[in-house]
Amino acid sequence: MSENTDIVSAVSSVISALAACVAAAGVWYARHQLKTSREIAQLQFEDALGKEYRELAGELSKKALMGEFLNDAEYVEAFDELYRYVDLTNEQISLRARGRITSDVWQSWLEGIEANLKLPAFARAWAEIKTRSSGFEELRRLEREIFRTDPKDWR
Repeated sequence: MSENTDIVSAVSSVISALAACVAAAGVWYARHQLKTSREIAQLQFEDALGKEYRELAGELSKKALMGEFLNDAEYVEAFDELYRYVDLTNEQISLRARGRITSDVWQSWLEGIEANLKLPAFARAWAEIKTRSSGFEELRRLEREIFRTDPKDWR
């Protein structure tokens, strides 16, 4: 009888060990799935902002995007979209400051922001917005820091 008890005890121990392994594998798999889901959500979020920029770029003056100077009438006509660009840019910086944008995406956006703000129409609009508005603190700070700091490190 003692031999049967030992066998039952050994089988029970093996089953318990297997159950623990299966549970551990399940926890690992669930954690991996959660991480993957978060990464997908992050990509979708960043892609949505990229899409918003592309849609806005489709509405912006092609002359402005190519770095050509706009005459006064063209500038006035383009100003609303240029303002929206500045607003979107400020939001992108704010999102990076809050850790909502990954480093790789931020680096790409940063290069685009700096390049666009050097274009004559964008530079003119940004100069006008800065004098007429007290907002856009994130973009103001990034510009003051010569586009060399990471907004994520500001806080």
